[in-house]
Amino acid sequence: MLLQRIQQQFIDSADLKYQCAQSLAPVVEAATTAVLASVTGGGKVLTCGNGASAAAAQHFAASFVGRYERERPELAAFSLSSDAAVLTGIATDFDARSIFARQVRALGHAGDVLLALSTSGSSANMLAAVEAAHERDMTVVALTGARGGRLAQMLRDTDVHVCVPHELPARILEVHHIVLHCICDGVDAQLLGLPDELNNEQESPS
Repeated sequence: MLLQRIQQQFIDSADLKYQCAQSLAPVVEAATTAVLASVTGGGKVLTCGNGASAAAAQHFAASFVGRYERERPELAAFSLSSDAAVLTGIATDFDARSIFARQVRALGHAGDVLLALSTSGSSANMLAAVEAAHERDMTVVALTGARGGRLAQMLRDTDVHVCVPHELPARILEVHHIVLHCICDGVDAQLLGLPDELNNEQESPS
């Protein structure tokens, strides 16, 4: 029984990813374009989330400042979820709703991107972060699930909403991870060209 349950987890995840490959590819492309325009124009990506989404946000920032798969110059990205002193200080001196918003207002500028990860789209601190990003004339790239919650209603026409059509946070997060990988890969492809092995395949005679 346990073995079958494990196998079903893999199957459910694969089915959702296949579905999203068809439906979400255009908005993931738009998200990649927004991020690329920011970092090549002297801007940066501020990214945030709660819980497991915070870990995904940190992973994205690490891939940008360091690398994803290929060597390239550093790209400007900063995780707002990673500094415990800042987070606990803001939560204590103000309120937990402000932990990301105050950082966005302190660090964000027009031309920057806020990459906001929220499976529910309803966390108060995420909503405040989006509001702060709009105050700074930043573009918001929001990764959500289900129907996007209140966050979806706050987005502007210039923002990008990648909404995973599922209710289970674990499944949503799994798709969020591959979306973040797609953004990293897409930015690298635009900056560096396609990997050599892909170029060689395209150039080889049929």
